[in-house]
Amino acid sequence: MTSLSMKHLRYFDALARIGHFGRAAESCAVSQPALSVQIRELEQVVGSPLVERGGRHIRLTGLGEAFALRARAILRLVDELEDLGKATRGHLSGRLRLGIIPTVAPYLLPDIIKTLSARFPGIDTRPREAITHRLIDDLAEARLDVAIVALPVSEPSLEEVALFQEEFVLVRPLEDSGKSVPDPDLLNEMRLLLLEEGHCFRDQALSVCNITTSSARELMEGSSLTTLVQMVGAGIGVTLIPQMAVEIETRSSPVCVFRLAEPRPTRTIGMVWRKTNPLTAQYAQIADVVRNVGLQKVKRV
Repeated sequence: MTSLSMKHLRYFDALARIGHFGRAAESCAVSQPALSVQIRELEQVVGSPLVERGGRHIRLTGLGEAFALRARAILRLVDELEDLGKATRGHLSGRLRLGIIPTVAPYLLPDIIKTLSARFPGIDTRPREAITHRLIDDLAEARLDVAIVALPVSEPSLEEVALFQEEFVLVRPLEDSGKSVPDPDLLNEMRLLLLEEGHCFRDQALSVCNITTSSARELMEGSSLTTLVQMVGAGIGVTLIPQMAVEIETRSSPVCVFRLAEPRPTRTIGMVWRKTNPLTAQYAQIADVVRNVGLQKVKRV
Protein backbone atom coordinates (compact mmCIF):
# COMPACT_ATOMS: atom_id res chain seq x y z
CA MET A 1 0.00 0.00 0.00
CA THR A 2 1.23 3.51 -0.81
CA SER A 3 2.23 5.54 2.25
CA LEU A 4 2.07 9.27 2.78
CA SER A 5 5.14 11.11 1.46
CA MET A 6 6.53 14.63 1.46
CA LYS A 7 6.00 14.70 -2.30
CA HIS A 8 2.28 14.12 -1.73
CA LEU A 9 2.14 17.01 0.72
CA ARG A 10 4.14 19.45 -1.44
CA TYR A 11 2.08 18.73 -4.55
CA PHE A 12 -1.20 18.97 -2.66
CA ASP A 13 -0.10 22.22 -0.99
CA ALA A 14 0.65 23.72 -4.41
CA LEU A 15 -2.72 22.61 -5.76
CA ALA A 16 -4.57 23.93 -2.71
CA ARG A 17 -2.86 27.32 -2.99
CA ILE A 18 -3.10 27.77 -6.75
CA GLY A 19 -6.43 26.05 -7.42
CA HIS A 20 -5.45 24.80 -10.89
CA PHE A 21 -3.79 21.50 -11.85
CA GLY A 22 -1.75 22.90 -14.74
CA ARG A 23 -0.35 25.91 -12.88
CA ALA A 24 0.26 23.88 -9.73
CA ALA A 25 2.25 21.35 -11.79
CA GLU A 26 4.24 24.19 -13.34
CA SER A 27 5.09 25.59 -9.90
CA CYS A 28 6.34 22.14 -8.85
CA ALA A 29 8.32 21.70 -12.10
CA VAL A 30 6.46 18.52 -13.03
CA SER A 31 3.94 17.57 -15.71
CA GLN A 32 0.23 17.89 -15.00
CA PRO A 33 -0.35 14.11 -15.29
CA ALA A 34 2.44 13.49 -12.76
CA LEU A 35 0.87 15.89 -10.28
CA SER A 36 -2.59 14.39 -10.85
CA VAL A 37 -1.24 10.90 -10.10
CA GLN A 38 0.25 12.09 -6.83
CA ILE A 39 -3.01 13.76 -5.77
CA ARG A 40 -5.00 10.61 -6.52
CA GLU A 41 -2.48 8.52 -4.57
CA LEU A 42 -2.84 10.92 -1.65
CA GLU A 43 -6.63 10.59 -1.74
CA GLN A 44 -6.26 6.81 -1.70
CA VAL A 45 -3.99 7.04 1.34
CA VAL A 46 -6.43 9.35 3.12
CA GLY A 47 -9.42 7.30 2.01
CA SER A 48 -11.56 10.23 0.92
CA PRO A 49 -11.62 12.87 -1.85
CA LEU A 50 -9.67 16.04 -1.10
CA VAL A 51 -10.45 17.87 -4.35
CA GLU A 52 -13.64 18.63 -6.29
CA ARG A 53 -12.71 18.29 -9.94
CA GLY A 54 -14.44 19.94 -12.87
CA GLY A 55 -14.28 23.30 -14.60
CA ARG A 56 -11.20 25.45 -15.01
CA HIS A 57 -10.44 25.64 -11.29
CA ILE A 58 -10.61 23.06 -8.55
CA ARG A 59 -12.25 23.34 -5.16
CA LEU A 60 -11.17 21.62 -1.98
CA THR A 61 -13.61 19.39 -0.14
CA GLY A 62 -14.20 20.05 3.54
CA LEU A 63 -11.61 17.42 4.36
CA GLY A 64 -9.31 18.92 1.74
CA GLU A 65 -9.39 22.34 3.42
CA ALA A 66 -8.58 20.86 6.83
CA PHE A 67 -5.87 18.67 5.29
CA ALA A 68 -4.33 21.65 3.49
CA LEU A 69 -3.87 23.58 6.74
CA ARG A 70 -2.13 20.65 8.42
CA ALA A 71 -0.03 19.83 5.36
CA ARG A 72 1.17 23.44 5.20
CA ALA A 73 2.13 23.38 8.88
CA ILE A 74 4.08 20.14 8.39
CA LEU A 75 5.92 21.54 5.36
CA ARG A 76 6.80 24.69 7.28
CA LEU A 77 8.29 22.61 10.11
CA VAL A 78 10.25 20.44 7.67
CA ASP A 79 11.70 23.54 6.01
CA GLU A 80 12.71 24.89 9.41
CA LEU A 81 14.47 21.60 10.19
CA GLU A 82 16.40 21.90 6.94
CA ASP A 83 17.33 25.49 7.83
CA LEU A 84 18.50 24.36 11.26
CA GLY A 85 20.88 21.93 9.58
CA LYS A 86 22.21 24.67 7.30
CA ALA A 87 22.76 26.96 10.28
CA THR A 88 25.05 24.44 11.97
CA ARG A 89 27.28 24.36 8.89
CA GLY A 90 27.87 28.09 9.23
CA HIS A 91 28.14 28.82 5.51
CA LEU A 92 25.61 29.60 2.81
CA SER A 93 24.69 26.76 0.49
CA GLY A 94 21.66 25.07 -1.02
CA ARG A 95 18.33 26.56 -2.01
CA LEU A 96 17.53 30.22 -1.37
CA ARG A 97 13.93 31.17 -2.13
CA LEU A 98 14.14 34.91 -2.69
CA GLY A 99 11.06 37.09 -3.09
CA ILE A 100 11.31 40.54 -4.64
CA ILE A 101 8.79 43.26 -5.51
CA PRO A 102 8.20 44.22 -9.19
CA THR A 103 9.51 47.78 -8.77
CA VAL A 104 12.91 46.40 -7.72
CA ALA A 105 13.26 43.06 -9.55
CA PRO A 106 14.13 44.23 -13.10
CA TYR A 107 16.79 46.63 -11.88
CA LEU A 108 18.59 44.71 -9.12
CA LEU A 109 17.79 41.01 -9.46
CA PRO A 110 20.27 40.12 -12.27
CA ASP A 111 23.17 41.72 -10.36
CA ILE A 112 22.04 40.21 -7.06
CA ILE A 113 22.00 36.68 -8.48
CA LYS A 114 25.33 37.18 -10.23
CA THR A 115 26.98 38.51 -7.07
CA LEU A 116 25.50 35.84 -4.80
CA SER A 117 26.66 33.09 -7.15
CA ALA A 118 30.18 34.48 -7.20
CA ARG A 119 30.43 35.01 -3.44
CA PHE A 120 28.60 31.83 -2.38
CA PRO A 121 29.19 29.17 -5.08
CA GLY A 122 27.05 26.59 -3.30
CA ILE A 123 23.92 28.70 -3.27
CA ASP A 124 20.94 27.94 -5.53
CA THR A 125 18.92 31.16 -5.79
CA ARG A 126 15.28 30.73 -6.76
CA PRO A 127 13.69 34.17 -7.22
CA ARG A 128 10.00 34.97 -7.20
CA GLU A 129 8.61 38.36 -8.23
CA ALA A 130 5.31 39.39 -6.62
CA ILE A 131 3.63 42.31 -4.91
CA THR A 132 4.38 42.87 -1.24
CA HIS A 133 1.39 41.27 0.44
CA ARG A 134 1.87 38.04 -1.51
CA LEU A 135 5.52 37.90 -0.56
CA ILE A 136 4.64 38.44 3.10
CA ASP A 137 2.06 35.64 2.94
CA ASP A 138 4.61 33.32 1.35
CA LEU A 139 7.16 34.17 4.02
CA ALA A 140 4.63 33.42 6.75
CA GLU A 141 3.87 30.05 5.16
CA ALA A 142 7.59 29.25 4.65
CA ARG A 143 7.26 29.24 0.87
CA LEU A 144 9.98 31.90 0.77
CA ASP A 145 13.14 32.31 2.81
CA VAL A 146 13.71 36.06 2.41
CA ALA A 147 12.09 38.93 0.53
CA ILE A 148 13.30 42.28 -0.79
CA VAL A 149 10.56 44.87 -0.25
CA ALA A 150 9.93 48.52 0.56
CA LEU A 151 9.94 49.11 4.32
CA PRO A 152 8.25 49.16 6.68
CA VAL A 153 6.10 46.05 6.44
CA SER A 154 5.27 46.13 10.17
CA GLU A 155 4.79 42.39 10.62
CA PRO A 156 5.72 41.35 14.19
CA SER A 157 6.82 37.89 13.03
CA LEU A 158 9.34 39.26 10.53
CA GLU A 159 12.85 40.61 10.93
CA GLU A 160 13.32 43.85 8.96
CA VAL A 161 16.74 45.05 7.81
CA ALA A 162 16.96 48.41 6.03
CA LEU A 163 19.41 48.30 3.10
CA PHE A 164 19.38 51.64 1.27
CA GLN A 165 17.23 54.62 0.35
CA GLU A 166 16.44 55.94 -3.10
CA GLU A 167 14.62 59.00 -4.41
CA PHE A 168 11.42 59.19 -6.41
CA VAL A 169 11.90 61.08 -9.68
CA LEU A 170 9.36 62.70 -11.97
CA VAL A 171 9.13 61.54 -15.59
CA ARG A 172 7.59 63.98 -18.11
CA PRO A 173 7.29 64.07 -21.91
CA LEU A 174 10.48 65.20 -23.65
CA GLU A 175 8.92 68.49 -24.73
CA ASP A 176 8.62 69.43 -21.02
CA SER A 177 12.39 69.37 -20.54
CA GLY A 178 12.62 73.16 -20.25
CA LYS A 179 9.89 73.50 -17.64
CA SER A 180 10.49 74.12 -13.97
CA VAL A 181 10.44 71.39 -11.35
CA PRO A 182 7.02 71.27 -9.67
CA ASP A 183 6.61 70.96 -5.91
CA PRO A 184 5.27 67.53 -4.86
CA ASP A 185 2.07 69.22 -3.65
CA LEU A 186 1.39 70.43 -7.21
CA LEU A 187 1.72 66.98 -8.76
CA ASN A 188 -1.90 66.22 -7.93
CA GLU A 189 -2.86 68.94 -10.43
CA MET A 190 -1.04 67.11 -13.24
CA ARG A 191 -2.25 64.08 -15.17
CA LEU A 192 -0.54 61.48 -13.02
CA LEU A 193 -0.07 57.89 -14.17
CA LEU A 194 0.08 55.23 -11.44
CA LEU A 195 0.69 51.53 -11.04
CA GLU A 196 -2.47 49.51 -10.57
CA GLU A 197 -3.77 48.70 -7.09
CA GLY A 198 -1.76 46.22 -5.04
CA HIS A 199 1.66 47.74 -5.69
CA CYS A 200 3.23 49.41 -2.66
CA PHE A 201 4.90 51.94 -4.96
CA ARG A 202 1.43 53.16 -5.98
CA ASP A 203 0.60 53.93 -2.36
CA GLN A 204 3.95 55.67 -1.88
CA ALA A 205 3.38 57.82 -4.99
CA LEU A 206 -0.08 58.79 -3.75
CA SER A 207 1.44 59.84 -0.44
CA VAL A 208 4.09 61.96 -2.17
CA CYS A 209 1.41 63.76 -4.15
CA ASN A 210 -1.06 64.07 -1.24
CA ILE A 211 -3.71 62.22 -3.24
CA THR A 212 -6.42 60.28 -1.42
CA THR A 213 -7.31 56.72 -2.35
CA SER A 214 -10.77 57.79 -3.52
CA SER A 215 -9.33 60.47 -5.82
CA ALA A 216 -6.80 57.95 -7.20
CA ARG A 217 -9.62 56.03 -8.89
CA GLU A 218 -9.86 58.85 -11.42
CA LEU A 219 -6.20 58.57 -12.40
CA MET A 220 -4.80 56.46 -15.22
CA GLU A 221 -3.10 53.19 -14.32
CA GLY A 222 -0.52 50.81 -15.76
CA SER A 223 0.64 47.31 -14.90
CA SER A 224 4.37 48.12 -14.81
CA LEU A 225 6.81 51.02 -14.65
CA THR A 226 7.72 50.27 -18.27
CA THR A 227 4.12 50.84 -19.33
CA LEU A 228 3.88 54.07 -17.34
CA VAL A 229 7.04 55.55 -18.87
CA GLN A 230 5.94 54.60 -22.38
CA MET A 231 2.58 56.30 -21.74
CA VAL A 232 4.45 59.42 -20.64
CA GLY A 233 6.51 59.27 -23.84
CA ALA A 234 3.25 59.19 -25.78
CA GLY A 235 2.19 62.46 -24.12
CA ILE A 236 -0.54 60.94 -21.97
CA GLY A 237 0.67 62.32 -18.63
CA VAL A 238 3.49 62.23 -16.09
CA THR A 239 4.61 59.59 -13.60
CA LEU A 240 6.89 58.92 -10.66
CA ILE A 241 9.45 56.13 -10.75
CA PRO A 242 12.15 55.00 -8.31
CA GLN A 243 15.69 56.21 -8.89
CA MET A 244 17.01 52.73 -9.71
CA ALA A 245 14.58 52.41 -12.63
CA VAL A 246 15.73 55.52 -14.52
CA GLU A 247 18.58 53.98 -16.51
CA ILE A 248 16.50 51.13 -17.93
CA GLU A 249 13.05 52.66 -18.25
CA THR A 250 13.95 55.98 -19.92
CA ARG A 251 16.50 54.86 -22.50
CA SER A 252 13.97 53.99 -25.21
CA SER A 253 11.21 56.53 -24.56
CA PRO A 254 11.07 60.26 -25.47
CA VAL A 255 10.90 61.48 -21.86
CA CYS A 256 12.83 63.71 -19.48
CA VAL A 257 13.55 63.18 -15.79
CA PHE A 258 13.26 65.74 -12.98
CA ARG A 259 14.54 65.43 -9.43
CA LEU A 260 11.90 66.86 -7.14
CA ALA A 261 12.40 69.80 -4.81
CA GLU A 262 13.84 69.37 -1.31
CA PRO A 263 12.98 67.55 0.84
CA ARG A 264 13.02 64.93 -1.90
CA PRO A 265 10.65 61.98 -1.39
CA THR A 266 12.37 58.64 -0.87
CA ARG A 267 11.63 55.02 -0.13
CA THR A 268 13.62 52.54 1.94
CA ILE A 269 14.42 49.17 0.41
CA GLY A 270 15.04 46.36 2.86
CA MET A 271 15.07 42.63 3.35
CA VAL A 272 12.76 40.63 5.60
CA TRP A 273 12.64 37.06 6.89
CA ARG A 274 10.94 35.12 9.66
CA LYS A 275 12.30 35.80 13.15
CA THR A 276 12.04 32.08 13.91
CA ASN A 277 14.36 31.14 11.06
CA PRO A 278 17.71 29.89 12.41
CA LEU A 279 19.63 31.27 9.42
CA THR A 280 19.61 34.90 10.57
CA ALA A 281 23.41 35.20 10.43
CA GLN A 282 23.52 33.84 6.88
CA TYR A 283 20.65 36.04 5.73
CA ALA A 284 22.48 39.05 7.12
CA GLN A 285 25.31 38.21 4.70
CA ILE A 286 22.81 38.12 1.82
CA ALA A 287 21.43 41.47 2.98
CA ASP A 288 24.94 42.93 2.73
CA VAL A 289 25.18 41.74 -0.88
CA VAL A 290 21.82 43.29 -1.77
CA ARG A 291 22.78 46.53 -0.01
CA ASN A 292 25.99 46.86 -2.01
CA VAL A 293 24.26 46.09 -5.31
CA GLY A 294 21.51 48.61 -4.56
CA LEU A 295 23.88 51.37 -3.51
CA GLN A 296 25.93 50.93 -6.68
CA LYS A 297 22.76 51.14 -8.79
CA VAL A 298 21.39 54.33 -7.24
CA LYS A 299 24.84 56.01 -7.32
CA ARG A 300 24.99 55.53 -11.09
CA VAL A 301 21.78 57.48 -11.62
